[in-house]
Amino acid sequence: MNRDKTPLFRKVNTRARGVRHNFGGDFKNSRNKKRETIEQTKGSMHGKKERGLDYTPLYKFLLSKVGNDWEEVLSEAKSRLDKPEPIYRIVALNEDERKDFVRVGESTYFSGMYIDNDGKLQLTNPELSAKDLAPSCDCCTHTLNGKVFGTE
Repeated sequence: MNRDKTPLFRKVNTRARGVRHNFGGDFKNSRNKKRETIEQTKGSMHGKKERGLDYTPLYKFLLSKVGNDWEEVLSEAKSRLDKPEPIYRIVALNEDERKDFVRVGESTYFSGMYIDNDGKLQLTNPELSAKDLAPSCDCCTHTLNGKVFGTE
């Protein structure tokens, strides 16, 4: 990871009230089984899920680079990330994976992206705006690319 620039992810405050990280179930449901596996006897109790990272800065960075050369954007993003997988949640590599918008949190949406034939990063639906979406519930603040929608 490039230490000269700010990282494109942040740690979520795990001590704040009301922050849920979907804890439990990794080890506690498998430790008292009749047949023990090697992972249970010799493995660690650490789960396979990664919790507490927010990639919103990455998605905003990608939105700011629409129209730029994909190889340059990808190399800069990879140098500022801990792993490259979050990039491909929002950027489709194949035409059948393209989506107008991608849900990245409980009530957070970002515009879908793809790489065109010229190797440029493009929005899947450039006309999509926050007015086009409806919230799934009344209790949360829903956002599309950082703009609130559904509060009329």
